[in-house]
Amino acid sequence: MASSKWRPVVAAVMLAGSTCAQAQVVAPLPRVADEQTGPLHLRDLLSSSARHAPQILEGLARVRAAEGKRLSVDGAFDTVFSAEAFTRPSGYYDGSFLDLKVTRPFETIGGQTYSGYRVSRGSFPIYEDKAYTNRLGEIRVGAVFSLLRDREIDERRFARTSADADVALADAERQMIAIGVQRRAIDAYSSWIAAGQRVGVYAELVKLAEERQAGLRRSVDAGLRPAIVLVENDQNLLRRRSLLVQAQQALTVAANSLSLYWRDHTGAGLMPTPVHLPSELPAVIPAKYSMADRFRPDQAAAELRERLVRERLTLDRNSLLPRLDMEVEASRNFGDEGLGGRSRFGNDVRFGLRLSVPLQQRGARGRIAQTEGEIAAARQRIRWLDDQISAEIRGLGVQARALERVVAIAVEEKSRADQMAVAERRRFTMGASDLFLVNTREEAAANAALSVIDVQLRRFAISADLAAATGDVDQLGLR
Repeated sequence: MASSKWRPVVAAVMLAGSTCAQAQVVAPLPRVADEQTGPLHLRDLLSSSARHAPQILEGLARVRAAEGKRLSVDGAFDTVFSAEAFTRPSGYYDGSFLDLKVTRPFETIGGQTYSGYRVSRGSFPIYEDKAYTNRLGEIRVGAVFSLLRDREIDERRFARTSADADVALADAERQMIAIGVQRRAIDAYSSWIAAGQRVGVYAELVKLAEERQAGLRRSVDAGLRPAIVLVENDQNLLRRRSLLVQAQQALTVAANSLSLYWRDHTGAGLMPTPVHLPSELPAVIPAKYSMADRFRPDQAAAELRERLVRERLTLDRNSLLPRLDMEVEASRNFGDEGLGGRSRFGNDVRFGLRLSVPLQQRGARGRIAQTEGEIAAARQRIRWLDDQISAEIRGLGVQARALERVVAIAVEEKSRADQMAVAERRRFTMGASDLFLVNTREEAAANAALSVIDVQLRRFAISADLAAATGDVDQLGLR
């Protein structure tokens, strides 16, 4: 496992190859981050990604679009002003008429309330007798109530419910996208740190070979060792340098991937340098196994869709009901008597009922059968999703516990390999070993160190998978 002492080594070896690498780059690179900021911590990366990742911002924009649609649906409940006027410029009758009306639908029950003002001048034929008013006109108020069909639900209220569901679904989709983005950001971050640690391991191997080469040269010059030993060690040094260059390349690729998630205040990507490398991977993300602590946007979205289908079933059953509307209106004329006579004086209160019964309801019954089938399918989909999520979390828990043991074994193996490499180098110095055996011990120790890096990376990735699977917004930086 790489330690903080390797960070300057990693920075030095990366700087050595940067000039050549930059000369071959054609596409523009993200801006290199300020090296004065120090090591990049996971919480800072997740905070940057949550605020500036384009996919997350796209999800927020879709939520705003759904909220705009929700506002437009409310237009069905807007207060409406209407006006009607007519006159007869010629003919036996000379009546003119103006009617102003304000109507507002009820939002919680079926029907509407209205108020209006009418005024007329001149005479009207008998079949237009209702157009007469007194000299100052007539004021009226009234309401229409749906007693059966459309009482509990109608198309306008279902459209509002559907728009609310669209907002919630857009938000759930935004949360699913955000969890996925943060999970990928954690992957990029841990892979970048692991790549830096691998560079440190190979840099240490190169350093040992270079130091040994200088010592062997002195021994050869003193006649204590044959010259071929220098060639053998130089061959091994070249192979180690090749591995180091490959590790440097992998670190550059990992840093480039990380720049997709680490962004400045303008949203532009930042390219981390080896100076920003932490000395080790972050602590394992604690997992939440309790059902009460889990939050899965896909599960919430499935339940929301099921509730919306149930609401549509209520609307379909509403179509089976007969329409029975009650209307109540009160009016009063003002001013001197008009041509309509004294019948316009005083308060006029009206009460009426209107009934219509569909005799054939095959359309409504067919929609009900269809919606009931959709409800049954949605219920099974939710059940499968619950089982799938539970199985996924159980499987990740098993892997996490197994990797804890694997990490402990790998650390022990590395400790033993380090001891063997140190002992073999001491024996080689005293002339009791050969170069082949020393290189074998050192490379075995390096491989053990790489194995520790790999299993620690897998353990951290599993903990991040658990955080994503349980929707842990705190650990994912989405609170």
